[in-house]
Amino acid sequence: MIKDNILVTGSSGFIGFHVCKFFLEKKIFVVGVDNHNNYYDKKLKIQRCKKLLNFKKFKFIKLDIKNQENFLKICKKFRPKVIIHLAAQPGVRYSFINPQAYIDSNITGFTNILECMKKSNLKNLIYASSSSVYGNCKKFPFKENLKLRPLNFYGQTKLMNERIAEVYNKNFNLNMIGLRLFTVYGPYGRPDMFIPKIIKNIKLNKSIDLYNNGRHIRDFTYVEDVSEIIFKLYEKIKNKKFKNEIFNICGGSKISLRKLIYLVEKMTKNKIKTKLKSFQRGDMYKTHGNNNRLMKSINKYKFTFLKNGLYKTIKTDFYNVK
Repeated sequence: MIKDNILVTGSSGFIGFHVCKFFLEKKIFVVGVDNHNNYYDKKLKIQRCKKLLNFKKFKFIKLDIKNQENFLKICKKFRPKVIIHLAAQPGVRYSFINPQAYIDSNITGFTNILECMKKSNLKNLIYASSSSVYGNCKKFPFKENLKLRPLNFYGQTKLMNERIAEVYNKNFNLNMIGLRLFTVYGPYGRPDMFIPKIIKNIKLNKSIDLYNNGRHIRDFTYVEDVSEIIFKLYEKIKNKKFKNEIFNICGGSKISLRKLIYLVEKMTKNKIKTKLKSFQRGDMYKTHGNNNRLMKSINKYKFTFLKNGLYKTIKTDFYNVK
């Protein structure tokens, strides 16, 4: 058993890749678990995984978290100090097409991880929830104690994760931190996310669908900020500073999608073609988070300005996204 190690599920995913990279650069041994499914192009996941394999302290295991028996073997073998659970079936619109995928991955998979922790006597879990749990809340900025009304199946499964975590915390003494992530963006993003779509469509000279005339408002959060915050929370939870907490992970700023497009146009010096579409079912009109609880817990943090994060993303992805 390696003394200071973590296990990251979804290690070849967008956020998982960046989190693994951050910990590896801190010389911490990382066990990465991912199933490399085909929700989007596997080549991108394999590309991320190859970058991580350049680190000597990275061990990759191809595995689906729905397989409790095999995941239990990994837990017993490596006995990670903290499990960082980022594997999930993402996407709001796809949840209306294939809800079973969300039950299998987001609920069954999540419960499997908790069961394996219980059976292995592992105590510390940091897991990804989502700002989608707030749904149509009208009180801005969102605070963690608001009444939650998810608008889509994806948000419901994330809220259920929080409820399941609470049960395991109370009954089996597991330490939990839930991360309500707000519109994470950055280099090597998922192709179905808004900013990668813009970059790809500029390169292909194609138009991008713009729902609700681009009036949607989002609280964009840079992925490297997410990675560093997770590291700070990891240091807290491994030293038994938390029992069961939920934090908004956001910079607390907001921007409309139309204004975001304008910023990308200025940075790339390209006019972006748009097709105006009606409001989509399950979409949240606005996300805007309050991060005061997080700031009190990690002794403050300076989030990356959107323009700076956007510039770094475009600089990387404009020449790599195909």
